[in-house]
Amino acid sequence: MNNPPTEPVDAWTTLEDEIVHCRRCPRLVAWREEVARTKRRAYQSWDYWGKPVPGFGDRHARVLILGLAPGAHGSNRTGRMFTGDSSGETLYGALHRAGFANQPTSHHRDDGLLLSDVFVTAVARCVPPANRPTREEIGNCMPYLAREIGLLTDLRIVLTLGKIAFDGYLTLLRSQGHPVSRMAFSHGFYDALSGPLPALMACYHPSAQNTQTGRLTPDMLDQVFEEIRAHIARSSR
Repeated sequence: MNNPPTEPVDAWTTLEDEIVHCRRCPRLVAWREEVARTKRRAYQSWDYWGKPVPGFGDRHARVLILGLAPGAHGSNRTGRMFTGDSSGETLYGALHRAGFANQPTSHHRDDGLLLSDVFVTAVARCVPPANRPTREEIGNCMPYLAREIGLLTDLRIVLTLGKIAFDGYLTLLRSQGHPVSRMAFSHGFYDALSGPLPALMACYHPSAQNTQTGRLTPDMLDQVFEEIRAHIARSSR
């Protein structure tokens, strides 16, 4: 579950502290703090997080879920990945149905949500204007993602949510010297990859735009997690 293991607590604590205090991207710093100051009317009583958001979940996870960036009034408000907006409700609802989460809702950091065998993070840690971080801003965040992955020593599969996360993860692998071939994003994409790398899957992002238009349905998301369960079973034999 989410309870910190006996090791490597120091490495996780150091990494999370560096993420939370990061100010590498002036545009994102200005925007995340502006959103936290002005707030949405429905959340005027909230003390917005307004800082970079670290990853969340089981530190012995075999599944890494990689999103785009915090939502302006979701993670940027609550301080936890995919928490406080419709994207999180969709994602954690599916994780609960698949047996990876103890509850289907994700409202705030102290709501009792626990993940089992799953760690959730993103290629960008600050909310970007129009949900569009620049290539340079994503690059600035990549060392954090690399360090998270390095600490997740039991990983078997990475699920990327949306094309930006998919492309960002492949860029990271290539920057580390892994001979990854060119791949095109598509929903349901799967590649076992080679060597010590975890397998790769892709899924449409669970954004309101995708779910409200029917581009991504609950059944489609459930199928993705069924395939992830099957991969874990195969790789554990």
